[in-house]
Amino acid sequence: MDLQDLSDRIEIADLLTRYAAAVDRRDWDQYRSVFTPGARIDYTSAGGAAGTVDEVCGWLAETLVMFESTQHLISNLEVELDGDAAAVTAAFFNPMKLPDGTVWTTGGWYHHKLLRTPDGWRSRELREESSWFQGLPGPEPR
Repeated sequence: MDLQDLSDRIEIADLLTRYAAAVDRRDWDQYRSVFTPGARIDYTSAGGAAGTVDEVCGWLAETLVMFESTQHLISNLEVELDGDAAAVTAAFFNPMKLPDGTVWTTGGWYHHKLLRTPDGWRSRELREESSWFQGLPGPEPR
């Protein structure tokens, strides 16, 4: 591993941290900055939206208001670098607190396809792979 690989991995980890912080802070400008123009996002494994960044931002903004707070924790990054492209799989753990104090929790993996741009690494595709849910009303999905 050379210095460029190390630098790329640090920048990619920072990008995923910026993604998580943007969702939890409901900072949709920051969220958009994580992605390339024309990027596709797919949250359907959790019952969510799929589409362009703007379509998914709209869905997130409408949906996340039901939560008092969320916390997206991202770890276990698997990074495959290929020049100016990278494939990244990262685990996530996401507790979400409702106003009544109930906490819903989910976990799984984010699968990103990244490109190096003049502004740094950006995601051109994000697919969420939900693995488990806890605390949801009714029968637990999956």
